[in-house]
Amino acid sequence: MHARSSLIALATAGVLLTSAGTATGATEPVSKARLVAHFPLAAGRQPENITVDDAGSVYLTFSFARQIARVTPSGNVRVLATLPAPAKANTPNLGKAFVGGIARADDGTVYVTYATGTPDLTGVWAVRPGGRPHRVAALPADGLPNGLALDHGTGRLYVTDSVHGVIYRVPARGGEAAVWAEGDALKPSTFAGANGLKLHNGAVWATNLDKGTVLRIPVTVRGAAGPIQIRATGMPSIDDFAFTGRGDTLLAALDNDEVVLVRPDGTHLTVLAAADGLQTPTSVDVHGSTVYVPSAAYLTNKDPNLLRAHLSH
Repeated sequence: MHARSSLIALATAGVLLTSAGTATGATEPVSKARLVAHFPLAAGRQPENITVDDAGSVYLTFSFARQIARVTPSGNVRVLATLPAPAKANTPNLGKAFVGGIARADDGTVYVTYATGTPDLTGVWAVRPGGRPHRVAALPADGLPNGLALDHGTGRLYVTDSVHGVIYRVPARGGEAAVWAEGDALKPSTFAGANGLKLHNGAVWATNLDKGTVLRIPVTVRGAAGPIQIRATGMPSIDDFAFTGRGDTLLAALDNDEVVLVRPDGTHLTVLAAADGLQTPTSVDVHGSTVYVPSAAYLTNKDPNLLRAHLSH
């Protein structure tokens, strides 16, 4: 871990900010990695997924706290919503309620996936600015909805189910979910299959955590799923990811305390590691030349945090 100078406690937000120096573990094209926020493990504030708005504010899901939060560029943290607790959680693989993926619409509405193992709560939820969370679509209670992406053009949401190994499509305005893509490449082999999810260059991209793969599924002219393509392999425990620009190069979080750069030819390189402060990183977002990586500390049980780094294009 880096030496921490000038720790400032934010009692109301429950986080610590640090002016830690530049990390030595980062590898080009990623540099100047530093931890910018620490979240209290005892409060369950373990960041699972991330999106960043045009002003540089970070939106996070705190998986086991059932919360959606915003972190401003200055480090102020505000919990936007807490999802209702189930009477008795029976979430597959986890046993407790889990808030997973997050996406944000142009009007500021935030969408998240929520898994409880109960039919009354499991599904996709939305929070409008200043509003209360409400469910827009139910999903199977015996599944584990996880990754989430919004097609701004069509107003449709795509959702991975890590237990059933499928991708659902859901109207963002509300309605019934339908299986959009399925196949062996999305299925789990031991614990969790389809996980991270992004829309990019006319396709839906996903990861398979158990199989360590990056998948590309073309969207046909009629909006259906084309054949699943395996674009990269050999990355066990791969979670969510983000593209570095208009091309197909991406950065992916691996649960073994790594962030890897995955090139279009499938080769990959570790660019961030535990030496940079990663503690079970769960997702990545890229905003211009800035990389954001939340760590949930699921495996380390030490320091849930948010890392920020520079990306050279």
